[in-house]
Amino acid sequence: MQTTTSPPPPQDKTTLGTASATTTAPRLRSLDVFRGITVLAMILVNNPGNWGKIYPPLKHAAWHGCTPTDLVFPFFLFIVGVSIAYALSGKKLQPETHNKTLLRIVRRGLTLFALGLFLALFPTFDFTTVRIPGVLQRIGVVFIIAAALFLKTERKTQITVLAVLLVGYWLLMMFVPVPGIGEANLQPTTNMAAWVDNSLLPGHLWKFSKVWDPEGVLSTLPAVATALIGVLVGQWLKKIGDAGNKIAWLMVWGVICTCAGLIWDLHFPINKSLWTSSFVLYTAGLAMLGLGLCYWLIDVKGYRRFTTPFLVYGVNAITVFFLSGLIPRIMAMIKVDTPTGEVDSKTWLYETFYTPALSPYNASLAWALTWIAFWMVILYIMYRKNIIIKV
Repeated sequence: MQTTTSPPPPQDKTTLGTASATTTAPRLRSLDVFRGITVLAMILVNNPGNWGKIYPPLKHAAWHGCTPTDLVFPFFLFIVGVSIAYALSGKKLQPETHNKTLLRIVRRGLTLFALGLFLALFPTFDFTTVRIPGVLQRIGVVFIIAAALFLKTERKTQITVLAVLLVGYWLLMMFVPVPGIGEANLQPTTNMAAWVDNSLLPGHLWKFSKVWDPEGVLSTLPAVATALIGVLVGQWLKKIGDAGNKIAWLMVWGVICTCAGLIWDLHFPINKSLWTSSFVLYTAGLAMLGLGLCYWLIDVKGYRRFTTPFLVYGVNAITVFFLSGLIPRIMAMIKVDTPTGEVDSKTWLYETFYTPALSPYNASLAWALTWIAFWMVILYIMYRKNIIIKV
């Protein structure tokens, strides 16, 4: 990882949501803000005071369906795709540098994978039961594939790959019999994706399911499709032309994809854990609408005063996501003696300052909001000093 410092705060360079690359392309402030909103939402939903006391919109859907929380990860992968189009467009025009660029892409993706694996291992570093899939791991793999496709193929090929991924995954999940189980199904433990996860990574899956993983192997393929839609959107936004026309078509395609996802849901249910093809279209459509709104307000109309809190999250997205996962693990190692026995420092802080003053659900939410405020202060200081940690 690299840390760069140079005043003033960044305005004119483009960095990826998962990695960074030097480029002459102008920075989309709206993309940084949209990324920041998404990462802020990640911190909010990942850090409740009490996992048993969470307001319904801040929970994932139990299985089929989609809550606001289920939008966070696909939005981030969509943003990764848009960022790829901006960050690598210059390199794409230089075929003689493609091999060198591909090596950098792979290095960055593997670094993200390693950071995710480190979080899974810390603090015990027990390799015998470590969960190998994960959020950062999926981001790393998706980044490598989507960036390589953007670099080495043209838009028509990218659209073809996108269609093959969506339709192929639908056919595989809905019509191919599951070995050793029987006909195709979408039940949590007996679907094709679960069979692949358990066959390839037995004992290294999500501890709450043990035999399948929400960031598993097979479901990473449609996750690549989410990023590819972002790549296509990024190429559209980079085109020289009227901003109003770009926004109009972005909104139109956002509505089309959202509706297509809802229609496909009737046969292939929207499901974040399986990352179904309907989920890809539905969430990508909503992401287009969100980015289009930010683009119109911030980059076209120039409304920027409200953006700084989100911008500070957006320019150091991976840094804050990684540290916000690491620090709670460190807090769990620090023990505090209380009249009722020894507890970890997080529990002590929560039960001392939050639960006595608030209802259980509000106390849990207040803890998550405190984390957001805590990181905002740190990220704002980094932003003012123009410190951007690059993977």
